[in-house]
Amino acid sequence: MDVVVEVKVIEPYVLDLSFADGNTRRVDVGPLLHGEMFEPLRDPAVFAAASVDPVLGTVVWPNGADLSPEFLRRGERQAVTEQ
Repeated sequence: MDVVVEVKVIEPYVLDLSFADGNTRRVDVGPLLHGEMFEPLRDPAVFAAASVDPVLGTVVWPNGADLSPEFLRRGERQAVTEQ
């Protein structure tokens, strides 16, 4: 199930994610942080404000940036490692 239930910021741009089905995944989203919505997340303090939106079931930031749970679950191989 592609619903994120917990997120931990491990280091700048790296997230540890827990999904509703019990699976976990570590994702380096640094390569994705470009463009108007994601550029502010390059500031480690802003990135550290990541949280889970319980309605969307994905990771969000206070500036409105979010990443789809499907991407976080299956994302690009070079940006994602299975746990």
